[in-house]
Amino acid sequence: MSLLLDIIRHHKAGHASGIYSVCSAHPLVLEAAMRQGLEDDSPVLIEATSNQVNQFGGYTGMRPADFRDFVLDLAQKIGFDPERLILGGDHLGPNVWKKAPAAEAMKLAGDMVREYVQAGFRKIHLDCSMSCAGDPVPLSDAVVAERAAQLCGICEATWREVGGDAPVYVIGTEVPVPGGANEELGELEVTSPQAAGQTLQVHRDVFAAAGLADAFERAIAMVVQPGVEFDHHKVVAYQPAKAAALSAFIVGEPLVYEAHSTDYQSETALTELVRDHFAILKVGPGLTFAMREALYALDQIERETIGEFGASHLKDTITQVMQEEPDYWLPYYSQPGHQQYLDRNYSFSDRIRYYWPHPKVVAAQQTLFANLARQPLLMTLVSQYLPEQARKVAEARLPASAEALVIDKVMEVTRSYARACGMARIEAARERRVA
Repeated sequence: MSLLLDIIRHHKAGHASGIYSVCSAHPLVLEAAMRQGLEDDSPVLIEATSNQVNQFGGYTGMRPADFRDFVLDLAQKIGFDPERLILGGDHLGPNVWKKAPAAEAMKLAGDMVREYVQAGFRKIHLDCSMSCAGDPVPLSDAVVAERAAQLCGICEATWREVGGDAPVYVIGTEVPVPGGANEELGELEVTSPQAAGQTLQVHRDVFAAAGLADAFERAIAMVVQPGVEFDHHKVVAYQPAKAAALSAFIVGEPLVYEAHSTDYQSETALTELVRDHFAILKVGPGLTFAMREALYALDQIERETIGEFGASHLKDTITQVMQEEPDYWLPYYSQPGHQQYLDRNYSFSDRIRYYWPHPKVVAAQQTLFANLARQPLLMTLVSQYLPEQARKVAEARLPASAEALVIDKVMEVTRSYARACGMARIEAARERRVA
């Protein structure tokens, strides 16, 4: 964890720098993140969410140890140093089981965090902000903190059993909905400094009462609402003036802020967030959204190149799978008719991301890539659908392969985050300190 702690210390020393967290389990997205790390010579923070990866497999079918091995295999494939990988767990708490009573949901959440720590995940977001069956809505800071401390105790005991670096923690009660808001957004209320101070103090007191004061000293960040969010088709942009008081509050504390739902913010806004002490930026749907854009573009290129017969019909396949298995999107896209089609395929909340691991979709994607590999890509068609990537191919800066085009499209997002976080500058400063 020294790489992550160095970044936090660098920020607390007065530098406008940070790190972005890649919250995805798709191999193309993760490869893009690691290639960004190679480009910047910087560490890469990858986090699995509780609904993606848990003791029952989540929607990826992977338990924490499976996900760790999956990431390490990708790192080996592209030559990324595994020592520069930081693995985290995002939204670790009862969210997956919140329809059950709290005692049952927390027991399952405890089993989950135990597996995460056993597998070597050391950045742990303790998220107990959601109400379970029979709970009041919303929960008080005290209840959230008590449940977080319960999970922290399990993490600490597990770490002492397995060894390795000590876990670091992220806390907070004002946690945005994972994957974006479900309702149409208006103006967001930024967390007040008073609320942030109360959350921090309540957690500090509860952890101390539970005998976890030492663990709380390893709390590196707190989740608050800086005024950024997105819904299906709209993004609420960061407004620094509205977060000025909140930003000032954290200067006197040993923590930084962790900003969730930063997807689709401009690079200027991301840079301002880092400057204002939101030194950990979470991004997930924005990455798979870019990947989907590239895959849909390749679907069109393939159809126009070889015709309908023999084409992969990737878009048609994922549309059919989503209609046959609607559980992952139906609670979110309530509009009927054509609007539902637009939401399923193109919404910022990107619920389509749950379906890329489906065997039928994976097979269609493999067929797409194979079809486009059998003959040179028509650069006129690449220029039509992926113009930025076409320019890079023409300038010999990018291979003319389907996989490379998708990865570069995703890296349009990671490059913005890397520049906003000053990743290359941080690594240069770290090397100077070591020397």
